[in-house]
Amino acid sequence: MEPKKKFFFSKVYHLLFKEKFNKKLVFNFPEKVSRLDLIKRAITKNNYQAYLEIGCDDDKIFNSINIKKIGVDPFSGGNFRGTSDEFFLQNKNKFDCIFIDGLHIYEQVKKDILNSIDCLNANGIIILHDCLPQTISAQAVPRYRYLWNGDVWKAVVEARTWNQVNTVTVLVDQGVSIIKKNKNTDVLKIEIQNFKKLKFEDFYNNHKKYMRIVNYDDLEEYI
Repeated sequence: MEPKKKFFFSKVYHLLFKEKFNKKLVFNFPEKVSRLDLIKRAITKNNYQAYLEIGCDDDKIFNSINIKKIGVDPFSGGNFRGTSDEFFLQNKNKFDCIFIDGLHIYEQVKKDILNSIDCLNANGIIILHDCLPQTISAQAVPRYRYLWNGDVWKAVVEARTWNQVNTVTVLVDQGVSIIKKNKNTDVLKIEIQNFKKLKFEDFYNNHKKYMRIVNYDDLEEYI
């Protein structure tokens, strides 16, 4: 099915059956700071030597990384042609920096986070893009617009409840979350068992607490 038709039917589905909430968030993302700046800063500070990217697309990020690297994408870019699930099933490598920007759907992002934790070196870092949607349509699944964050945020909220990793979200470039494999210093307490069922209204009302939002200027403490 053509994208326009697919988006149309998905939009109708949301209008008929999904959450109705019209309020919008405004995140003042710095114009001159991107996810690439954050990735490079982490690599330089920690002298990282091995990089993994999930979701390469046009290789804009992947080609800018100058250490040993693997890029995973089922359609284009990178140097491993396949899904992230297929990659992790055969992977025997460890990585210092893992950038997750693949399928922006909660279930897949959660799997990518857990698989990344398993192959992350002790002082390593996991970085995720598109974690701060500003409207309900920007995070709607199934997708019905071109500019789209997906519900990555739900997987980040769940990670915030885990004791074994420390998670923050940096206020840059549509929201960039950082996960490090050390003790959680600010465990999120939330009364929910199925994170997929979180609503955008929940996010709207609790995003600062849920995502543990920090400014780029304060990044040194977390990388």
